[in-house]
Amino acid sequence: MKRLGCGLFIFLGILIIILFEYFPDEFSAMLSKVNVPAPTIEDREETEREQISSDVEVEEGREFPLSIDEGLHGLIGESSSIIETQFGSPDRIDPTSYGYDWWIYNEDSDGYLQVGVEREQVVTIFAMDVGEVSKPFVSGKSYEQIAAAHPFSENVSVNNGSGSYRFDLTEGELLSRPLIQIDEGTWIQLYFDTFTSRLSSVRYLSDDILLKQRPYSVTYRGELPLEKELSKEEWREIEVGAELQILDITNVIRIRHNLPMLTWATEVSKVAYGHSKDMSQNHYFSHTSPTYGELKDRLEREDVSFYFAGENIAAQYVDSIEAVEGWLNSEGHRVNLLNEEFTHLGVGVYERYYTQNFMTPWAIH
Repeated sequence: MKRLGCGLFIFLGILIIILFEYFPDEFSAMLSKVNVPAPTIEDREETEREQISSDVEVEEGREFPLSIDEGLHGLIGESSSIIETQFGSPDRIDPTSYGYDWWIYNEDSDGYLQVGVEREQVVTIFAMDVGEVSKPFVSGKSYEQIAAAHPFSENVSVNNGSGSYRFDLTEGELLSRPLIQIDEGTWIQLYFDTFTSRLSSVRYLSDDILLKQRPYSVTYRGELPLEKELSKEEWREIEVGAELQILDITNVIRIRHNLPMLTWATEVSKVAYGHSKDMSQNHYFSHTSPTYGELKDRLEREDVSFYFAGENIAAQYVDSIEAVEGWLNSEGHRVNLLNEEFTHLGVGVYERYYTQNFMTPWAIH
């Protein structure tokens, strides 16, 4: 009887997997579904300057000073000590809301790297313009090249000990940030610049981190990882790190397009943070605050003198990485990111709300 019961359990398990894989639409009715809040960004109806051309040739990837034979995806699951051996001590460590810390490597002008470490183990990696070290997913490669070697799908299944999951990607997500499996337990999000159809950056994730972040709509049977409750103090530490990451990533994009880097502006960052917090707490999403007005009004309220200013806002993105890549693929926000007239940047992050305030001071002009 015990053997019969065990065999029946195995048979039912196999049947469920077959139904999930081959009859996803019918089987979905039996599953739980989580629709991820759609990330949002807002374009202004008018721009103050002529739009910068978006057909900029992106480099095929500059050389990163170190090489790894297996590629960056081979580091997922490894000890953090291996990261220190390969890349040295991080230039900065930023906490996240997902349980891991980002080790930031941003001092080398030839590449940018974030390594996610949880309990001394590598669980995620983000890379931009690091050259062959991220091969075969090198920044600058065309969408067609990568899709030919690693076909993209609108339905991606993940199975682990906690349950069975299926991510459903929209047409836009397939073009801008498709998801593929590279090894057992290792996933890759590819962020494409949709204006050039070239790879902008790449994120490597373990099963656990992918399910914690849930960057796409997901249908599942089993359990989803619970989000940790964070105090105001913990959130502020996370927000400060996210603000600096947005500055870092923005400058990598500008270097890629042969534009000068932006300088951090503390007073402008206070204005940006105030707007992100205001949007979150007062439940609106707009460049115009019902209380504090337009960007011009908010800057003048804090006695910030400027000649030229612009603003990007975003909400409900997984983190700062996705917010910047989202701005890059939005016509109006791209103008600000790639505007050669801007010299300074202030960033304000409040939980899942993100604000960039670009500025050129009167003194510099």
